[in-house]
Amino acid sequence: MEMEVDYYKVLGVGRAATDDELKKAYRRLVMKYHPDKNPSPQAGPLFKQVSAAYDVLSDPDKRAVYDQYGEEGLKAGVAPPSPSAAPPPHAHAHGAGPGFRFNPRTADEIFKEMFGAGSYFGQPPRSPATPQSVPGATASSYAAAAAAAGFSPGSGEASGGSMRKAAAIERQLACSLEDLHKGATKKMKISRDVLDSAGKPMSVEEILTIDIKPGWKKGTKITFPEKGNETRNVIPSDLVFIIEERAHPKFKRDGNDLVYTHKISLVDALTGCAVQLMTLDGRNLTVPVKSVINPTYEEVVPGEGMPITREPSKKGNLRIKFQIKFPTNLTADQKAGVQQLLS
Repeated sequence: MEMEVDYYKVLGVGRAATDDELKKAYRRLVMKYHPDKNPSPQAGPLFKQVSAAYDVLSDPDKRAVYDQYGEEGLKAGVAPPSPSAAPPPHAHAHGAGPGFRFNPRTADEIFKEMFGAGSYFGQPPRSPATPQSVPGATASSYAAAAAAAGFSPGSGEASGGSMRKAAAIERQLACSLEDLHKGATKKMKISRDVLDSAGKPMSVEEILTIDIKPGWKKGTKITFPEKGNETRNVIPSDLVFIIEERAHPKFKRDGNDLVYTHKISLVDALTGCAVQLMTLDGRNLTVPVKSVINPTYEEVVPGEGMPITREPSKKGNLRIKFQIKFPTNLTADQKAGVQQLLS
């Protein structure tokens, strides 16, 4: 079941908001979310949602129905409380009672009504955020929008100074080697300031979800666009989480390989042994070693290393190194026996 949108929250205004407050909120948000100003994939849907909210709340009849019956009342064709009142030019009512309908305005129509015509932010549209993504939009639809929000067309400047983007905020995200091997989901709670309809900062809390992909490496960056504090005439900073790999007591990562160090006696080094270990995904693994082991020897087990992110079906190798425990002293008879054995 689709949840009903609260248009007042979309615009960031109270239920008693005046026409001027609605216009200010719309102008601020439309400059923030228009796809040609904001490359984020979420910007387009938010831009349309802001336009839909303004379309309803700026129309007295639509707003009256919405306040009493919600969005479903508008869809169901509920007549406004005062059907005798003359509807505004953009609201077309076909009778009263059942079957009453309002024709919603498109995002482009609202832009034209409020800002007039001109060039689109002073620059040509770019894919995928083209004017054609909004029904009926053209490259000449939006010139006054920049001026109304304090921008000089094409310059990226506001009347109060340069419209710059705040420096990115970077935070370390500690992950265990198990997290990076199997994948994990991290929930990060953040608190930041956003501007209300009057342009005053208010603190909000958000939960950000980060899906750790198997095989991610130390230094991998996860960016949440414009999740920093909002301030006047400044584009909020991006929030960047950087993967930090916590040390593991048994394994060490080397690229896509895992390195495991196993202690053995000199006898085992010379005669062979079996290495038993538990993998990062909880399996018991036995690796027989038949070679003579010297201090630089490595036993390589293919496909038991870290997952390769871009090729999920493949893994690096497990490389077993050996730490040989030499005896601290030998008797004369033992020395003679070793010499005879190895000569």
